Amino acid sequence: MRTLLYVTTFLGLIGLAFWAYRENYETQAALDHVETLQGDIGAARARLAVLKAEWAYLNRPDRLRELAEINFDRLELMPMRPAQFGRVDQVAYPIIQPLVVSGPIDVSSAGAGQ
Repeated sequence: MRTLLYVTTFLGLIGLAFWAYRENYETQAALDHVETLQGDIGAARARLAVLKAEWAYLNRPDRLRELAEINFDRLELMPMRPAQFGRVDQVAYPIIQPLVVSGPIDVSSAGAGQ
């Protein structure tokens, strides 16, 4: 009877050791994957910063004005006149409808489960 207990304990110990060994390698693989992802995120942020800087450089007002003047005839642009601009009081803002409460609202958590 003791031998059966020793064998069962020994096999359980081997099983737990195998499980711990496998979990260790899976954890290391997951950590390596996270490190790779963090590197990818850093590279993407660096690319995004470069793209934002390039966008800001290409959208400089003096550059856009110069491009508009160079391509004025080809784009068939009309010269800008003060009459083309509106006043602030001419802007149609959306009308915000007030919130209508038709009955009481229970805000306590006691009535939520019923």
